[in-house]
Amino acid sequence: MKRRFVLGLILALTLSLTLTLGTVQAADPPGLWKYLQAFKKANYVDLTQTWGENTPHWKGFKPAEIKAIYNHEEHGFLVHLYTHVGQWGTHCDPPVHFFKGLRTLEDIPCKEMFLPLVVIDCHKQVKVNPDYAITMGDVKAWETKYGPIPEGSFVAMRTDWSKRWPSQEKMMNADDKGVLHYPAWSQEVLEYLYNERKVTATGHETTDTDGGLRVTKDNYGMEAWILKQNKYQIEVLANLDKVPEAGAFVVVTWPKPKAGSGFPARVFAIVP
Repeated sequence: MKRRFVLGLILALTLSLTLTLGTVQAADPPGLWKYLQAFKKANYVDLTQTWGENTPHWKGFKPAEIKAIYNHEEHGFLVHLYTHVGQWGTHCDPPVHFFKGLRTLEDIPCKEMFLPLVVIDCHKQVKVNPDYAITMGDVKAWETKYGPIPEGSFVAMRTDWSKRWPSQEKMMNADDKGVLHYPAWSQEVLEYLYNERKVTATGHETTDTDGGLRVTKDNYGMEAWILKQNKYQIEVLANLDKVPEAGAFVVVTWPKPKAGSGFPARVFAIVP
């Protein structure tokens, strides 16, 4: 009788422990899996332009070439050969793009590709003045609403210029004298973001960091300044009007060519 009691007690304890462990495992997923449901409920916004052979590009580049070298009918599978410069469509400019010896695409670690997303909205100013350059007033207005720009964040300048895609003519916005007119970053804002707020990267919707007026004169000083800090930037972003100014994350990815000086990127926002 006593033996039966002891065996019963052991069985009951074992069952209780099993159920308890099962409950703990269900309530406390390991590692980062505990955040899985939150990410499943989030919205995902593609910030990348779709590009083709003749999408908007810098004046010194030739159109891309896209050729099917294997097809379904003859070979049973499809393979394209793509011939284009690295700075094509939505793309990453690593520091080595302008400065020999600084970081290449493969040098930029993955931890710099998942970042808090800050969107500074200048689209109303740009609608009035296409040559508008972002000001410290724009940045301070953002910080008045949301607090200091987080260290290590990705700061995007929203201008809604991406709505002109995929027209080369509309993106360049040249006047009858050939002078380009599109918005720009400014030196004081870039210095504040990188030196004071310690951001990781910046991005914009236009084909250049510098505005059309400067690019017309082949002046790329703003882009050069960013890359000289050994930081990367993303050009030709899209859909910044579909993400909040604060509270989202951005994922910035690209292929990993050896010593790469630039490449098309896939960028998307994770929005609460």
